[in-house]
Amino acid sequence: MIDLLKLQERFAEVDFKIDEPLKNYTYTQVGGIADVLFFPKNKRELSKIVIYANNEGIPWQVLGNASNIIVRDGGIRGFVIMFDRLNTITVNGYVIEAEAGANLIETTRVALYHSLSGFEFACGIPGSIGGAVFMNAGAYGGEIAHLLVSAQLLTPEGEVFTVEARDMKFGYRRSMVQESGAVVISAKFALKPGVFEVIKQEMHRLTHLRELKQPLEYPSCGSVFKRPLGHFAGQLIMEANLKGHRIGGVEVSKKHAGFMINIAQGTAADYESLIAYVIKTVEQDSGIRLEPEVRIIGEKLAD
Repeated sequence: MIDLLKLQERFAEVDFKIDEPLKNYTYTQVGGIADVLFFPKNKRELSKIVIYANNEGIPWQVLGNASNIIVRDGGIRGFVIMFDRLNTITVNGYVIEAEAGANLIETTRVALYHSLSGFEFACGIPGSIGGAVFMNAGAYGGEIAHLLVSAQLLTPEGEVFTVEARDMKFGYRRSMVQESGAVVISAKFALKPGVFEVIKQEMHRLTHLRELKQPLEYPSCGSVFKRPLGHFAGQLIMEANLKGHRIGGVEVSKKHAGFMINIAQGTAADYESLIAYVIKTVEQDSGIRLEPEVRIIGEKLAD
């Protein structure tokens, strides 16, 4: 049982909400209630939340900005921490440092403003810096691993330490952060000097491509599946005749089969059922088993 009075006393300067529906924050617009949802404004507040939770035996997890994620309908017990207010972006020469809650697209715009090249590939990727480092986000031939200098991480115990890029064990949509239990709280990226108009044109080109191909007009969790070696997930799903297939309020996008969109007040259970159905059907059709890229967290609703 979480003592509300104790929380109010302990975290008088920190914004938080009790029994808050997470569907109000996720890109999919699904997700049950968080017992306590925190919005730390700086690393000191973040560390204070984590240390308190550990001392009190309260489970905690970071939701980042809830883009490439599905929160189950039963919600999340304990503390949930949003990073959207940890969003400072600074530029020092050719290096950009951004806190984990900084918007990835906004960070690419800061790079453009300073005529720094290298981040163009990410100009249309929704999500946060922390999530991008966590999963080595990439598109159009670029990925975070190509730019990262170092990342500042928060351990499950509440300690802060720095990891150099060479020690991040990056792979396709992978980093050591996924196994360590740590949380990205900031990152530094090395860019190259460029020409403002050239960078701007490339960002416009990639944004236009994304708008043409992806169902950005609907709530979604972004790309649902990892790219199988030698194949494209969307192509395999399309060849299995699953474009437009719907379970509950969630549908395989008719525009891009690699996306699942919430078209009619869908639930996390709808997403999970559709993901399982697509994996099974594609494997039957092609012999290839798709692996989800999206993270699924939280508790299922009790029967």
